[in-house]
Amino acid sequence: MTATTTPATTLDGERADLLAELAAARSALTRTVRELGDEQAGERPTVSALCLGGLIKHVAAIEEGWLRFVLEGPSALRYDLPDGVTWADLAAGTAREIPQWAIDNQNNFQMLPGETLAGVLRRYEEVAARSEEIITAVPDLSATHPLPEAPWNEPGAAHSVRRVLTHVIAETAQHAGHADIIRESLDGQKSG
Repeated sequence: MTATTTPATTLDGERADLLAELAAARSALTRTVRELGDEQAGERPTVSALCLGGLIKHVAAIEEGWLRFVLEGPSALRYDLPDGVTWADLAAGTAREIPQWAIDNQNNFQMLPGETLAGVLRRYEEVAARSEEIITAVPDLSATHPLPEAPWNEPGAAHSVRRVLTHVIAETAQHAGHADIIRESLDGQKSG
């Protein structure tokens, strides 16, 4: 994947550095699928349920959601539960109904029928380009929004644009490491 970047002359140093780091993490992730076909991108060669195509889909969805949060605030990351379902039910696997956001999250970790690696990569490129547009245009990296209510978010916490971007970088880098292990398990290739 070739990351789209704005020339450094139009960005302040911090934005340029953060976007460069995100581009490097994206590149590390996408290198893991070089020379693979759709079937291999969907294989799960380890005890984990993770596959390479699914990791890229997941990272793209996470990045897209967090950058929507930058623009829209907590409404961009909604974790509503169906009536009568609690977080404890969901965590225990006893919920009578699974919320759509949880189903979507699960589907993002796998290659679904009809999906192609080329399509997954194209989607990731689109997300990357939009993220860079947002980060380039946002007036202040210190601007904050409150986090949505969810058990994994501290009540009353807020994230700045800067913190969102560092989170996306960390998430991408973490999954690039997972992808390295999966690729090596698939065919012995090391992406680095």
